[in-house]
Amino acid sequence: MRTMGLDLGTKTIGVAISDAMGWTAQGLETIKIDEEKKQFGLARLGEIIKDHEVSKIVLGFPKNMNGTVGPRGEASQAFAKVLEEKFSIPAVLWDERLTTMAAERVLLEADVSRSKRKKVIDKMAAVFILQGYLDSQTKS
Repeated sequence: MRTMGLDLGTKTIGVAISDAMGWTAQGLETIKIDEEKKQFGLARLGEIIKDHEVSKIVLGFPKNMNGTVGPRGEASQAFAKVLEEKFSIPAVLWDERLTTMAAERVLLEADVSRSKRKKVIDKMAAVFILQGYLDSQTKS
């Protein structure tokens, strides 16, 4: 059973998946969504869950730097409930502060062009979210 990591945005969801042992996270894809129209790519997420035998979802939880929950954090909380109801697997909220910035820095250091960075940044952020969660589980 694998764990899926998600980075929820307003226009895309970055998707990462763990290896079977739950040690490493790999970027899988970026799904286009439309938050205003409540279109969250649930059909595609369902395919990924089935194809990869996902048993848990780790969803980025964007808190403010002072630890409070703002509108994007509330959106993640609501989406976690939708995921649990739709797929009947647990959705864990994982503090994602600075993950997008970290992903951007890695891509800049790798000299990835701006247009290519835009296409993969959400997927990379999902990798950082999932890897942080996986690393926390191996320390216990």
